[in-house]
Amino acid sequence: MIDSLDFLVSRKDLRRTRVAPQILTVNEGQALLQVERFALTANNVTYAVFGDAMAYWKFFPLPDSLAEWGRVPVWGHAVVVESRHPDIAVGERVYGYLPMSTHVVVQPDRITAEGFVDSSAHRRPLPAPYQWYGRCAKDPMHVAGREDERALLNPLFVTSFLIDDFFDDNGWFGAEQVVLASASSKTALGVAFLAKPTVIGLTSPKNKSFCESLGYYDSVIPYDALAGLPKVPTVFVDMAGDGQLLASVHKHFADDLKYSCIVGATHWEHRETQHALPGAKPQFFFAPTQAQKRRKDWGSGGLEQRFGVAWKNFLPSAATWMQVRRASGQQAVSDTWLEVLDGRASPTTGHILSFNAPATGPSRTMG
Repeated sequence: MIDSLDFLVSRKDLRRTRVAPQILTVNEGQALLQVERFALTANNVTYAVFGDAMAYWKFFPLPDSLAEWGRVPVWGHAVVVESRHPDIAVGERVYGYLPMSTHVVVQPDRITAEGFVDSSAHRRPLPAPYQWYGRCAKDPMHVAGREDERALLNPLFVTSFLIDDFFDDNGWFGAEQVVLASASSKTALGVAFLAKPTVIGLTSPKNKSFCESLGYYDSVIPYDALAGLPKVPTVFVDMAGDGQLLASVHKHFADDLKYSCIVGATHWEHRETQHALPGAKPQFFFAPTQAQKRRKDWGSGGLEQRFGVAWKNFLPSAATWMQVRRASGQQAVSDTWLEVLDGRASPTTGHILSFNAPATGPSRTMG
């Protein structure tokens, strides 16, 4: 048994947080991971906002006595500190889906040299892409010295890649332009980097110059200038989750809006259910569904090979604008959660956090 600490978020009020102890037991066939460090981005806010609707709270469940609370999933690295599985060694490091905690118990299954799947009973019904843990020693996506960048950008860029692929697979629904809300978000930046049609970014005035400086967008406009966009066949990708903005986009483009794609919820407090909007009905994008389709289309390793090429093309570009900021301790985790939740984090900052020990090395710019 080991004492663990969990950073908990109220499922009813995302600003309410606490740190709670938990006693973990490692049974036969299981392994105990100590969370080294993890990334915290607006994507994790989306996990919390859609925690019930998309079952994100189920990945790392809590006892009934803490039913009001949830553990927000994050991406990061961990080390095996106890193993009761013959094929998993103490001391090896892994990358994957983790809670904001000091420790987590996994049940390794389908083990290869590159990684394993957590087959814990509560996770088996959940989407497969979130179950995989790469074993850093042999994981082909692991790059020494780029672990923080992987945790920060790779999960988001997977979503960007699959959004772009979904639209490309459907001929962009005949659209001449793609409009991305919350254009400074890292997922939106990935889509803008990849997309073939004219790409227009919608963002706040404070982030307009940053978005323009990247060269990913054909044009960047503030939200209040939406009415000036040309009314041509358009697809809308909504990372903001702002119901009022969604309604404005639909009313502006009307029948010229060929597809409306809901991805994130960076403006989570303004999220509303919209009914009877003109144009295409809003559709929620779930990346694992497109990934599953492409695995069937492209066969074994096809998706991974194509994504790998796109990732290697994107990473050098991202290195020019993202600064990794590392911090450790309970207070740092709490403060950063609120900063990201409230939209105060700079789009150029990538937060890497740790409960257990000071995160290795100073803040730095990728490159």
